[in-house]
Amino acid sequence: MAHLSLRAVGKTYGGSSQPAVAGIDIEIADGEFIVLVGPSGCGKSTLLRMVAGLETVSAGEIRIGERMVNKLDPAERDIAMVFQNYALYPHMTVRQNMAYGLKNRGTSKAVIAERVAEAARMLELGAYLDRKPRALSGGQRQRVAMGRAIVRQPAAFLFDEPLSNLDAKLRVSMRMEIRKLQQRLATTALYVTHDQLEAMTLADRLVVLNGGRVEQIGAPLEVYRKPASTFVASFIGAPAMSLLDARIDGGVLSLDDHALARVGNPAGPVTLGLRAEDLRIAPRGLPLTVDYIEELGAQRIVHGMVGAQRLAVIDTGAAALNQTVQVAIDPTRLHLFDTATGRRMEPVAEAVVEPVS
Repeated sequence: MAHLSLRAVGKTYGGSSQPAVAGIDIEIADGEFIVLVGPSGCGKSTLLRMVAGLETVSAGEIRIGERMVNKLDPAERDIAMVFQNYALYPHMTVRQNMAYGLKNRGTSKAVIAERVAEAARMLELGAYLDRKPRALSGGQRQRVAMGRAIVRQPAAFLFDEPLSNLDAKLRVSMRMEIRKLQQRLATTALYVTHDQLEAMTLADRLVVLNGGRVEQIGAPLEVYRKPASTFVASFIGAPAMSLLDARIDGGVLSLDDHALARVGNPAGPVTLGLRAEDLRIAPRGLPLTVDYIEELGAQRIVHGMVGAQRLAVIDTGAAALNQTVQVAIDPTRLHLFDTATGRRMEPVAEAVVEPVS
């Protein structure tokens, strides 16, 4: 086990004027589970591959434990990587796939047998050790890939979107398996995904990336409850936070002609963020013109327009809705962002002292 340290890490590909990754600073504690999350092309897989040694580092330094590993080959870094495509040898059995890395390193047969048996027990693969990958389901193949990583007893695990090829139901169960396994082994883990639900449920801390740069680092609920920017606010959460053009005048926050709350922020235009679960359909409030409803069973998501701006509301009622409904806003649950920079404004919800009647 080891801590990981990324200091001003950058990657620029030849001929490009724009870095794929720029100025990344992350300190990962021994045994911590960190998830890199962001949209396609944000640099998360490039960053992971630099830690693994599969990409060269253009700037900064990467340390695993006390060693700077920038110029070390992947085999010298004491890490194990789990890929989305499993990367199993089709002509080998499960047992042989799991043992392959240890065999190449000259590990004794007795140690190999012991480690493979222990990993198979943890991953419930004992009945499949003599099968080949083609005889396994997608979830079983991914467990074999994880077992191959576990037997090496590495300083850190690196996961590159390992669940992206699995169906929705299997993804849920595999998320639970990965988290329980990492907690049992107490091994440092760096995990890449574009799935924000996966990120929220797995991470000790999230690193939200955008355009090769860090937007925010924090515990999942911290990032969800206090997004540092409009990008984070719109990326983390399902449905996404609604972002609306609003204005502050004389200490009053207004949306179009509707006064919402008294706030302590300076006068001027602001971006107002509203989470769907913080709103409710009520006798009085903002008029919402409903254009469609997502029925989810225990609740429904009501989508519509407030003037020319889109808003989503989570509703737990079963009654039929009119084309226009009223939406009540809890003034302690507002999020305010600087319209010019997209950055969170402080104070935000704490500055809201009373709703405007």
